[in-house]
Amino acid sequence: MIPGMKARKQVGALCVGGPGDGPLKVLLVTSRDTGRWIIPKGWPMKRLKDHLAAAQEALEEAGVSGKVSRKPWGTYGYVRTIAGDVPQHLDVTVYLMLVKRQKKRWPEDKERRRYWFSIESAARRVAEPELRRLIRRVGRHSDLPAAQKAKASVKRASRSPRPKGRRRS
Repeated sequence: MIPGMKARKQVGALCVGGPGDGPLKVLLVTSRDTGRWIIPKGWPMKRLKDHLAAAQEALEEAGVSGKVSRKPWGTYGYVRTIAGDVPQHLDVTVYLMLVKRQKKRWPEDKERRRYWFSIESAARRVAEPELRRLIRRVGRHSDLPAAQKAKASVKRASRSPRPKGRRRS
């Protein structure tokens, strides 16, 4: 964190699942501004507990729903600058979400792409080292009963894993 900079809080969903008896996968989406791979995340919502707000972000940004943990899986921080403004430090509280359903169309499907990655591939694609550690931790805990149940109901998204160049609105 940059000295003297106050961190703002966000919530995020680390979406996991996988097809059939295959290995556990992690769902990533592209950011709207740079097209880099991230987890669904956003601002806390006044009328929702943080874990439910994270689930709402997953639905809006990735079109997925399922069972979200009430307890945080972990946290990570990052700095973002929007259109030449002062950099903002953001602390993201991450909740593990076991995906049960995936929509073909969702609120931000025209603005983002989603893709199911292996745990290691997802960890390599995100920029934040702390988020990489949270993703790799899923691999060490893939024996959780809830994770096994979630694997059976998730289908692979049909879009390419390579982000395109920066999109203009």
